[in-house]
Amino acid sequence: MLGDDGHQYGVVSMSEARRISDEVGLDLVEVSPTAQPPVVKLIDFGKYKYELQKKAQEAKKKQIVIQLKEIQLRPNIEANDLQTKLNHCQKFLDDGDKIKISMQFRGREMSYRDAGMEKFKAIIAQIEAMGAVIESDPKMMGNRIIAILASVKKPVKKTSKSEESVKGEDKKD
Repeated sequence: MLGDDGHQYGVVSMSEARRISDEVGLDLVEVSPTAQPPVVKLIDFGKYKYELQKKAQEAKKKQIVIQLKEIQLRPNIEANDLQTKLNHCQKFLDDGDKIKISMQFRGREMSYRDAGMEKFKAIIAQIEAMGAVIESDPKMMGNRIIAILASVKKPVKKTSKSEESVKGEDKKD
């Protein structure tokens, strides 16, 4: 049994531990239930829950979120439009996001699916040259061809605008 201030009471019976917790006015919390004998600690349970919540919030703040961005194409896309889509892909890959590319066929275009698949594979090859790796190969699903690509770069932690403004103020000094 451990005290709130780090004082060790040693191995005590359950009734003795309850008596000590009543005297001190703190809660008896089981810290390590799998240990033999189980380890308990005298702490303020409300404060303990608050600290656990703060730790979880801090861990959530530090985690990196990878989003799935979708780029939609048509089989007869013009060169300039395609270049714009490729620029968007480059930006998404630099941010460390995954990209879902889909090419939709409508009406008569469905009879030219093979030509569309060749064009789709050529577009994927261009994106791979930017630093992407195929996670899911191109598949025909209904009237669409879909593929998922991911960045080979390690994703960078995205800072919020408030953090950027604080960093900017530090540089001015």
